[in-house]
Amino acid sequence: MVEAGVASADQVEFTECWKVTWKTPYIMRLALSAGLGGLLFGYDTGVISGALLYIKDDFDGVEKSTILQEVIVSMCVGGAIIGAAIGGYLSDRFGRKKTILASDIVFIIGAIIMAVAPAPWVIVVGRVLVGLGVGMTSMNSPLYISETSPAKIRGALVSINGFLLTFGQFLSYLINLAFTKAPGTWRWMLGVCALPALLQFMLMLWLPESPRWLYRENKVEEAMAILEKIYPAEEVETELNALKESVEVEKEMEASTGKDTISKLKGALNDPVVRRGLYAGITVQVAQQFAGINTVMYYAPTIVQFAGFASKSVALALSLVTTGLNAFGSILSMLCVDRFGRRRMMIISMIGIISFLVALAIVFQQASTHAPTLSPVDSQSFGRNSTCQSYLSKVENTKWTCMDCLKAKCAFCANRANELHPGACLANSKDIRSECSAQHRVWFKEGCPNKIGFLAVILLGLYIISYSPGMGTSPWIVNSEIYPLRFRGTGGGIAAVSNWIANLIISLTFLSMTEAFTVAGAFLFFAGVSFLGLIAIYFLVPETKGLPIEEVEKKLQVGFRPSIFMRKKSKAEEFA
Repeated sequence: MVEAGVASADQVEFTECWKVTWKTPYIMRLALSAGLGGLLFGYDTGVISGALLYIKDDFDGVEKSTILQEVIVSMCVGGAIIGAAIGGYLSDRFGRKKTILASDIVFIIGAIIMAVAPAPWVIVVGRVLVGLGVGMTSMNSPLYISETSPAKIRGALVSINGFLLTFGQFLSYLINLAFTKAPGTWRWMLGVCALPALLQFMLMLWLPESPRWLYRENKVEEAMAILEKIYPAEEVETELNALKESVEVEKEMEASTGKDTISKLKGALNDPVVRRGLYAGITVQVAQQFAGINTVMYYAPTIVQFAGFASKSVALALSLVTTGLNAFGSILSMLCVDRFGRRRMMIISMIGIISFLVALAIVFQQASTHAPTLSPVDSQSFGRNSTCQSYLSKVENTKWTCMDCLKAKCAFCANRANELHPGACLANSKDIRSECSAQHRVWFKEGCPNKIGFLAVILLGLYIISYSPGMGTSPWIVNSEIYPLRFRGTGGGIAAVSNWIANLIISLTFLSMTEAFTVAGAFLFFAGVSFLGLIAIYFLVPETKGLPIEEVEKKLQVGFRPSIFMRKKSKAEEFA
């Protein structure tokens, strides 16, 4: 995914995971219960894309304000930044389990508020609360799974959280599609997300606290009781000793770097190895977001409408393909990232992303160029007051096309016989839309009918396939491996915040970009930034696959250089 860490696991680990959990199903119960946090995360990031189509129908203010639409979409991300910031403190202070339970309660309240919202600002409040829950659970769910899993299958079990995240996005589109004809449409879409949060809350009530957290709080007997449920009897003592050693090392590190956030941050920024790690870690996190992925996740149905598919249900159905491919790509990543390496996967991924973003820009540009022209007679046949006033005021309106009509904030009522023939440019209102529909004509207000719109959907799918296995997961893996152990939490936290902030910027500006630069221009912008990201990744990000922490530190100690800039060793040096 797009916004939360996903651990890597190779095929051997998945095979071992199946064997262990078959013998001890309690372990899988722990992982799946906490992993529902990933499902919540994925559902909420995906559901708004379809719900927004119907929110605009119910509230004229949302329909007319691009900024308000962007705020409704992006405030979940804004809330998540705050939730992630306080989630670490709450987790250390009160425990992983209690923090997950608290995030579920916040999430449920936010979902209910959105479902009954009488005004757009209430939806925004609900989105912020849901975002708080998402931010808190995005870091605590994988943490809980990691600390309650046997070390040899930890990566595979943490990967469940990542898979459930992409599955949650896919599920949100399915549910959106299911409620397209139901009374209340978007209220059901947004309200249903309370159910998995309620399910997780009920399941977590009956599960134990993380044994690692309990041990840190000197609750050794409770920690041991949980370890006895997770490990075979002969391994419990060994695991308890390993836990003891790990916690002691962690406390020693806190003593040297400082326990409070400010001290850790100063220590990290003063360390040249950590700084170089941050250059790489922040680069991949920001590049992940500025590749434009969350414009697709948050606005996929709207983008499909931009391509010329006016029907909301058709737009949702076609958008379902992109989320399905994203889920498939996350599985592909699990199989490939340990075989081909993080750096190589990201570079290949970025090349594909840039190529398909450029292709998307070309398709959208061609679609707008070949938009149907306008018929003055047809436009005025609905009555002069119904005709787009901007269209009437132009002396050379015979040169206008459907795209000019939409840019003027009006709508296009397509020709009844053939959507590609000249149609009517009308004022964008519900009453006039009803008149257009009564004549069995299609109403376009986001994009124009064209012959090549289907290519945009195909290219979106190819873009997702390029993105998901590489840039979708590798940035999070790199950030879990590139920092010295004593600064891993601080470095990973800084990089994660940079990811969330970049996410907020993209989600808060995409629709405005399409209005200022056209849809083609917006995708070309993402292609350009992705090209810069590719260069930065090539020069700043080392390969961390299979390397111990000490080896990564050595690489960063001298500064990473790409292979083409490395000085070749002489024969004497090779045999020295």
